[in-house]
Amino acid sequence: MPRYYEDKPQGGACAGLKEDLGACLLQSDCVLQEGKSPRECLKEGYCKALKYSFFECKRSMLDARSRFRGRKGY
Repeated sequence: MPRYYEDKPQGGACAGLKEDLGACLLQSDCVLQEGKSPRECLKEGYCKALKYSFFECKRSMLDARSRFRGRKGY
């Protein structure tokens, strides 16, 4: 479940997405049943939507246009 601004962890613009991505990976069947590391599961394609959102948030921090539009993410 996504975290909203009231529960947003301190530590940067994409911290909420990073936390949600980590929780998604730790709760996936890949980690729980197969016993693989979260990094291996991420490479295999688990939690793809959150991975893409986290990438877009990080990329928007480097994009000069984001100063006007605001950062993506929550």
